[in-house]
Amino acid sequence: MLSGTKSPFYQKLSLTLISLTIICLGLYFAKGIILPVLFAILLAMLLLPVTNFLSRKKFPKPLSIIIPLFLSIVVIAAVVYFLSSQVINFMDDAPKLRERIAEVSASFQRWLNTSVHISVPKQNEYLKDTVENIKEDAPSIVGATFLSITGVFTYIVLLPIYTFLILYYRTTIKTFFISVFKNGDEDQVNEVLSESGTIAQHYITGLLIETTIVFTLNSIGFLILGVKYAIFLALLAALLNLIPYVGMLVANIICMVVTLISSEAISDVLWVGIILAAVQFIDNNFGMPLIVGNKVRINALVTIVGVLVGGALCGIPGMFLAIPGLAVLKVIFDKVPDLQPWGLLLGDEGEMAAKKPRFALPRLRSRSKTVKV
Repeated sequence: MLSGTKSPFYQKLSLTLISLTIICLGLYFAKGIILPVLFAILLAMLLLPVTNFLSRKKFPKPLSIIIPLFLSIVVIAAVVYFLSSQVINFMDDAPKLRERIAEVSASFQRWLNTSVHISVPKQNEYLKDTVENIKEDAPSIVGATFLSITGVFTYIVLLPIYTFLILYYRTTIKTFFISVFKNGDEDQVNEVLSESGTIAQHYITGLLIETTIVFTLNSIGFLILGVKYAIFLALLAALLNLIPYVGMLVANIICMVVTLISSEAISDVLWVGIILAAVQFIDNNFGMPLIVGNKVRINALVTIVGVLVGGALCGIPGMFLAIPGLAVLKVIFDKVPDLQPWGLLLGDEGEMAAKKPRFALPRLRSRSKTVKV
């Protein structure tokens, strides 16, 4: 193609869609390799300010990386240990929970028999068929569980190594990306890398603060209510809240079901739902805007679709990575002139109003001619 010629719209659209398709296929087929690297990049971005601070204090480069990395591993291990201990306490009450489940199931069966007119033997027959289907799928479930456990151990081993190497070779990696573009866009690439790193730092830091606040509010509400496993349910809801929209819905269902099984008062189930809804309202209207701020301005539609696509491609880790991934894509789209409409599609209405003059359609010139008499 000759220099100075402008590519037609269909060609640019086709290349953009092909690039997105290749990225999605790469994530789907190589997620076992790519996802640990992406999580390591996020962790490296989070630890970068501390690493730079220790470097300015004349710490050796490896030591300035190892210290914050070790502290972060200790914090993550403490959270996992706390969550595991709560799960163990929950499992210790399994005999009592089985009795409570039997009572709730019997009440539910009576309600179905009265309201929907499905007899109890018929319900037991449906339940028996469901259990048999689960038994048939048991080998695949066990295999999937084994692969999940193997994936967890992979993250445990590879995540610290990847994070250390990314921080150690960060200058080399940055120089590589800048050197790839030899057509006068080096400053633009440098700006994209810098802004992407800043957004990742602000987003992850704000998300950690927000998760702590949500956990604290949930704990206070559940402890005042007096439900069992209050700390466990509060922590589970706070962690699921990291998945936008979808996570809080799943947290509501899990917390309300566990409360229904473990509590004698049915009203506790309603109060748990009210507490979670109130905390979610506070988080959406005050927590996210004040803590995370306007660093990641992505509209709700794209957020939900991105989370679902991330889950379809990479499972639960893909849901966690969806928002920072969309934020980085938006930075790239906004900086590349040919991709700016895609960045506008990801943004919210406030940003669209601010950029409206920039993307306004040109006025058509009138073809009417003035006739002189």
